[in-house]
Amino acid sequence: MADTDFSLTGLQQLVDDAWEELLPILMEYIAIPAKSPAFEPAWEAEGHLASAAELIRSWCETNTPADASVVMHEIPGRTPVITIELPAHGEPTSNETVMLYGHLDKQPEMEGWRDGLSPWTPVLQGDRLYGRGGADDGYSAFAIVTAINALRASGGTHCRCVGLIEASEESGSPDLPAYFGRLDDFLGDVSLVIGLDSGAADYDALWSTTSLRGGVNAELRVDVLERGMHSGLVSGAVPSSMRILRQLLDRVEDAETGEVLLDRFHCEIPADRVAEAQAAAAAGLDPRNDIAYSGDTRPSSTDAAELLLATTWRPTLSYVGIDGAPNVADAGMVLRPSTTLGLSFRLPPLTDPGPAAEQLVEVLTADPPSHATVTVTIDKASNGWNAPATEPWLGEALESASTTYFGHHAASMGIGGGIPFMWMLGERFPDAQFVITGVLGPESNAHGPNEFLHLPTARRVTASVAHILHAHATR
Repeated sequence: MADTDFSLTGLQQLVDDAWEELLPILMEYIAIPAKSPAFEPAWEAEGHLASAAELIRSWCETNTPADASVVMHEIPGRTPVITIELPAHGEPTSNETVMLYGHLDKQPEMEGWRDGLSPWTPVLQGDRLYGRGGADDGYSAFAIVTAINALRASGGTHCRCVGLIEASEESGSPDLPAYFGRLDDFLGDVSLVIGLDSGAADYDALWSTTSLRGGVNAELRVDVLERGMHSGLVSGAVPSSMRILRQLLDRVEDAETGEVLLDRFHCEIPADRVAEAQAAAAAGLDPRNDIAYSGDTRPSSTDAAELLLATTWRPTLSYVGIDGAPNVADAGMVLRPSTTLGLSFRLPPLTDPGPAAEQLVEVLTADPPSHATVTVTIDKASNGWNAPATEPWLGEALESASTTYFGHHAASMGIGGGIPFMWMLGERFPDAQFVITGVLGPESNAHGPNEFLHLPTARRVTASVAHILHAHATR
């Protein structure tokens, strides 16, 4: 690999200065309630996604180099996509393209924000910028442009770069395939993908994500009556919908261990990922360190490596919603006619979600208890992703960037969440290298209350992106 020491100290200072200047516009973005379409069906009429996209497009157009091109792409009925094209700079060793990815749509508000904080009011407290979407993932477009500006000003080199900022990631990226057809020629020969929508186990190193889980989301509904009836008159003659649900759930999940019982939901864990989890645990990484257990609640295992694999490479089931049941304070003595549960399965990275979803429907609807009416609706089935083997030049670049800007060795881990776009890119560019990183470290609480962006990490990740771009162009 070519020497990446073009002006490392100067690069970080340029990045730091740029971040001080861009904070006000990032705070403007946080103030926009740009919820993803899955959480705001009237997103188009409300216009918040459009406002956030225009704010980012305008800032990028103003702050990119003169040879850059910033375009807002729009398809009727679909969320917008922003592309940022930057021609090669300096003397790169190839005509390849780097894609840099982020998104601008947000999760909903959620309850539980601390006094003085709220999702749509940016608050800067020390090194933390609170508010929905700053860390997940609004910072990404600003970081991409800042990294390239600092790289060029430091005398560095980069291949052709294409930034892609979408607006439906939190909904599973349903709108991206429609844009891919239009952007195929534009994207070109992508040999490196840098995604900025992931997390970090701590704020002390540059973390890269090696795997992401897929998912199957479903609604399970049980009907036992045409209308609610007096529980004193009919209980005993009518099976409760909740009891039927309990029997059905025992078909798919072991109530004692939480193990998913459906074989199509599992995959063999690659040996290198097992070794990665064991090494991470030996180095002190433990999922329990960032979990706020209630009372005396205990984890499913006391082995850190096993917990890392359980949260990244094994299927799980979460019950994320319930319909048909009133609040306890409003509940009468009524045997309810139906109950609907929202089921969220996380799938191992190599599991095919299509056959898994089919098996789920088959198992839950076969021979229903008491001949109750059982309906299963698959809301979403998404693929996971497993990173290709890291080429030597990239491994060296990650290590050099981490030690230079963070002062510690580079680190890697699997993530229990999903980024559907990564699977799409892996299928489209099977020979590309991937750097999936981000700023979502301990307590940053993406999707929940008190989400914050850790600003020192954002600056260091930005400088690391520039560093990797130079290494890629000069390898």
